[in-house]
Amino acid sequence: MRRTKAEAEETRNSIISAAERVFYEKGVSNATLEDVANAAGVTRGAIYWHFSNKTDLFLELYNSVSMPLEDMIAREIEAPDSDVLCYIEKSTGDWLGDLAGDEHRQRIFTILLRCAYSDDLLPVLEKQQEVDDRHVALLENAFAKARSEGYLNANWTPQSATKALWWMMGGLCSDWLLFGRRFDLVAEGKEGLKRLFGSFRPSADIVDASPAS
Repeated sequence: MRRTKAEAEETRNSIISAAERVFYEKGVSNATLEDVANAAGVTRGAIYWHFSNKTDLFLELYNSVSMPLEDMIAREIEAPDSDVLCYIEKSTGDWLGDLAGDEHRQRIFTILLRCAYSDDLLPVLEKQQEVDDRHVALLENAFAKARSEGYLNANWTPQSATKALWWMMGGLCSDWLLFGRRFDLVAEGKEGLKRLFGSFRPSADIVDASPAS
């Protein structure tokens, strides 16, 4: 008896959900499609019906994490007379809030951070690099707009500002995800962003971020 389209989609979603759990618990390299099949309560044949291999399944997991920051910043760059720095700071702070409140996103990013990208998983790494390169270019354009409109301190270039923000966000999230969520990601992250963006602004616009005496 042929399965309905809805039943096939339900099976596909259960496989993706099981893969997320298995990859998170065992790591992508150590997990097998047999492990995923057992967790999903399906046969390996069912997995191969929907996904050609483990890499294909892993890419589907990667694609399940939305990147709203990209669209938001792109729209703001096009808006006339906008303080792009304010918008980037708010958007990155909001992104930290989204991560802190979304266990699915936390698991996906943790899987990506822990993954050993062997030859068969190189397509996932290449996909990550493609997305990262696009986001870096977007941020550089945003900081270039801030500089052209007088919002960026002369000590910073669009490239150096982008790298500082990128490294801060990457280190912050990696430390939080991999080492037991030992601090308040949102509160401490936004405080760090406030200080960093204070240094981005021309001296007259810098808000005093020094600790109270």
